[in-house]
Amino acid sequence: MTKILTATVSALALASLAAPALAQHHHTPGMQVPAPKQEPAAKKAAKRPAKRQQARETEIAAPVSQDHTQHGAGMVPAVAATPDSQHHGADQPDMGGRDHDEHAGHAMSGALGAYPMQRESSGTAWQPDASEHMGLMTTAGNWTLMAHGVVNLVADHQSGPRGDKQLFPSGMLMGMARRPLGNGTLQLRASLSPDPLMGKRGYALLLASGETANGRDRLIDRQHPHDFFMELSASVSQNIGPKSSVFLYAGLPGEPAFGPPAFMHREAIMDSPEAPISHHWLDSTHISFGVLTAGVARDRVKLEISRFNGREPDQHRWNVETGALDSTAIRLSWNPTSELSLQGSWGHFVDPEQLEPGVDQKRWSASLLYAREVAPGWKLAGTLAWGRKTIDHDGESLSDDAFVAEASAKHGPWTIFGRAEITENRELLAEVEHGPAFRVGKVSAGAVRDFRVTEHLSVGAGGLVSLNFVPDGLAPLYDGHNPIGAMGFLRFKLH
Repeated sequence: MTKILTATVSALALASLAAPALAQHHHTPGMQVPAPKQEPAAKKAAKRPAKRQQARETEIAAPVSQDHTQHGAGMVPAVAATPDSQHHGADQPDMGGRDHDEHAGHAMSGALGAYPMQRESSGTAWQPDASEHMGLMTTAGNWTLMAHGVVNLVADHQSGPRGDKQLFPSGMLMGMARRPLGNGTLQLRASLSPDPLMGKRGYALLLASGETANGRDRLIDRQHPHDFFMELSASVSQNIGPKSSVFLYAGLPGEPAFGPPAFMHREAIMDSPEAPISHHWLDSTHISFGVLTAGVARDRVKLEISRFNGREPDQHRWNVETGALDSTAIRLSWNPTSELSLQGSWGHFVDPEQLEPGVDQKRWSASLLYAREVAPGWKLAGTLAWGRKTIDHDGESLSDDAFVAEASAKHGPWTIFGRAEITENRELLAEVEHGPAFRVGKVSAGAVRDFRVTEHLSVGAGGLVSLNFVPDGLAPLYDGHNPIGAMGFLRFKLH
């Protein structure tokens, strides 16, 4: 793991230094940027010696992957894929088993398999092939480098006696380096977050719970900050057929094969600075300090298994932790069309909570992600997800569910987004370790407008309002059944 960490940090530094000076527009399916001007293929072939031409045609280009997000671990948001590009993984001829020449503006496949690169999201998770992708790209020898970043300044107000007012930063800075290896791809990826600057207690968010602020008390009605190191990972893939591949992914930290892509990577809600209250049912494992995942992908289907450190990150947000790979997760993913991505997953988490030693969890998750350009300049995205946590407490099995629906509509510089959630939460009473499961809900809606400042930088201004739904048993603590929350934010995005 130490070697992975060292190599990945080096790759991030290289991408950060190289991208501003060498960045070039790079055309791939789903990116509305011009491809570099090229001579006609026949003219170039005539100039090229026969041996060089043959070598060129069999060359494996260094493909580019994605992990996109507002806050978290991953690589690049982007613009909707064009209809002609959405099926290129199956329709394009095989070039050395993987990619076309990326500098000629041809389609590129993913880091983990011979499918569209737009399919790859956080960790090893999949999203729709029609999902967005963009970032600063350049090359250095056989390496393809990419950088992307989003930094938010958020003003938060949560009402009632359990609420608070706060100004805090959030976001991410990401770097990726890829190169051909054998008949597949080697990829190094790093993601850093300014979240620890908000303080150990995180930010006020009604009905949120999980992890600890100080090693003694649970966070209640607050969202914990992400660790400074959100992902330091490496992956290797090899083709075993025209549309099949095997891969190995390792991270310290990294994301195991459980749940949908992390919330800050889901296109339907990535523009919102607000974390979901269902985070610890679906995707809290996106920062796990020790992950090893092996998988096989065949066209539109992927099966993978992870061994990982099941303990949630502790209150020390600036360090890199280590621990035994004591937990297991299995995930089956299927992209039946270019617009849909489905997954089902199961995980056994050993001793995940610092404040509940010896208490294991079993989790289930299922999700559907949707992305489609419905008209010129109009992009819709959506998420439907379910998660379940089960623990054994005093000889009794306790199971709690969470349900999530997310959606966004993008047109030009405007994005409108929303989320609706229901969770069964046993952690909202501080004095009770495993109390009754209170069914609570939340609906949020907001919008953001981006302004292009330079070729590679935009500034966005946005806001959201949240309405919370509290049952009778909790209403006195929140001064009513429907406390509200609101956030206003400025964001700076590197394209």
